[in-house]
Amino acid sequence: MAHHDPAITFVRPSATTPVSVTGTGCALNCAHCGGHYLEHMQPIDHVHLNGARSLLISGGCDGRGRVPVKGHLEAIARLGAGRRLNWHLGLVEPEDLEGLAPLVDTISFDIVGDAITAREVYGLDVTLDDYVDTLRLLKQVAPVVPHVTIGLHGGEIRGEAAALEALAAEGVERVILIVFIPTPGTRYASRQPPALDQVAELLAHARCLLPKASLYLGCMRPHGRYRQQLDALAVGCGLNLIVNPTRAAEQAAQDAGLRVIWGDECCALY
Repeated sequence: MAHHDPAITFVRPSATTPVSVTGTGCALNCAHCGGHYLEHMQPIDHVHLNGARSLLISGGCDGRGRVPVKGHLEAIARLGAGRRLNWHLGLVEPEDLEGLAPLVDTISFDIVGDAITAREVYGLDVTLDDYVDTLRLLKQVAPVVPHVTIGLHGGEIRGEAAALEALAAEGVERVILIVFIPTPGTRYASRQPPALDQVAELLAHARCLLPKASLYLGCMRPHGRYRQQLDALAVGCGLNLIVNPTRAAEQAAQDAGLRVIWGDECCALY
């Protein structure tokens, strides 16, 4: 309350269309996703905008953890005319960013604080230092909104605090926190989400590490009673924005005396 207005933003991102440049294909076949979430995106060659005011440009990764967007820049420029674009690019190299700057409003970037987790989940031999180096590279192109997945290692907490501490050292202004979802058809299908008390501890840790930053609870988190409890905890931990809030979130905000602001685009654009 010392650093932020007594308000919270609730977002239902109906005005943002998610676009995949690879369709449902992904070379990594990650343990928590297995391409499942690409099925909910529109393939780049069959996009129905339906009045969208913004686009999420994403897709599956190549074997090095990069989303191969460069071959689609003309199509993206056409689709994105007059719209804001949030890009998910992955672990890019400098040459991957050529020609992107005029098309980018915001970049979403997943950061993993534990090399063992990155290896098991993504099959990539990368460290937290590699992620921080990529973050710095991306910041040369556009504002970057890092994402930290709590419980990414099959529901286990490993490296999340280290990732948050690295982001605090970088002086980031926004962080999106999401929570592992056991997803049917993936290698982690039989796992459980992280314990709610552990999640709350990390949310509070993030708030203390980054007192002036805007902290968001993103759309990727378990449903049901878990989600209801998590949303109320997020309000109590001082997060600034919740995507697709539950009734529990709305009630917690009311109980805390917070003014509610509603939005309808991808949270990385706020």
